[in-house]
Amino acid sequence: VARSLADKLGFRYINTGAMYRALALAADEAGVNVADNDGMKEFCASVTLGFDKAKNAIIINNGDFSAEVKTQKAGSLASVSSANPSVRELLVSFQRSLGKDGGIVMEGRDIGTVVFPDAELKIFLDASLEVRAERRHLELKGARETKARVSAEIQERDRRDTERKESPLRMAEDAVRIDTDGLGIDEVVARALEEAQKAGLIDR
Repeated sequence: VARSLADKLGFRYINTGAMYRALALAADEAGVNVADNDGMKEFCASVTLGFDKAKNAIIINNGDFSAEVKTQKAGSLASVSSANPSVRELLVSFQRSLGKDGGIVMEGRDIGTVVFPDAELKIFLDASLEVRAERRHLELKGARETKARVSAEIQERDRRDTERKESPLRMAEDAVRIDTDGLGIDEVVARALEEAQKAGLIDR
């Protein structure tokens, strides 16, 4: 949805969730325990970040983890490592540097509350657990993941993300909530475009 919206607006699209997943994968590959705050702090202090505009991907220590960020492993690692203050400080700063000139659609769980609290438009996409699990299960088709396991992992991730001290998942007070149950991608994008018009981001 975010990518399609960016295309229709002529804006850049940035997926911040992929950044957290890539960083977690890079740390894991380097032998760092992502649950170890001190170890992750040291890793973040030494890491070099870049951004490949052609691939729309973060580059970590010259490594591109784009092909792996959608795996369940990446999601599980990121949900743990993202609670670390050093991780969030590093990536939030990087995300702000990428979006400082505007003209972007940035996707993530803390964009409207932490990264860009003054964004011109904040959209909070929501759906029931059952629908989210079904969509994720279809996305992982061929990965031999049961829907029950996918659902349990989504629930656990939500619990960690909403209960963490650093940038917990919540909807910004001035965000527009769109319930996507029963809606296809094109329908959700159309709703988002209506909100973009109301916000004056595109001509009516």
